[in-house]
Amino acid sequence: MAKALYTATATVTGGRAEGHGRTGDGELDVQLRRPSEMGGEGGGTNPEQLFAVGFAACFEGAIGVVGRRERAEVGDVSIDSRVSLIPAEERTFRIGVELDVSLPQVQDAELAERIVRGAHAVCPYSNATRGNVDVRLTANGRPLD
Repeated sequence: MAKALYTATATVTGGRAEGHGRTGDGELDVQLRRPSEMGGEGGGTNPEQLFAVGFAACFEGAIGVVGRRERAEVGDVSIDSRVSLIPAEERTFRIGVELDVSLPQVQDAELAERIVRGAHAVCPYSNATRGNVDVRLTANGRPLD
């Protein structure tokens, strides 16, 4: 394995329904609860929410990298992220991701698309999920195939 630039550590006890998660440095300390939409009590976060925030944050960093490569000022990027838990075959589960990327300072639709596609090529979350997770992207409201 290549030398890591950074390694996050976390400990979870109690799982997704009635758990607790904390990072090694204590910066993230959350109560984990099954969402009410899934018959749970709510009142905490869940793995899908954490993944949605993490993927969007990572993807925004990748947009900055690609924007610099394209010599484009991306400005105030906003990403609406949705992570869905989907029942699959043989009583298993999958996740699906939708990232709606808003680049208000990038008016050229082709440039916005190139930046978002480029970010999807370099983002560690995108690379980790490629081939395993359906990811749908939009750039300034325009769906990318």
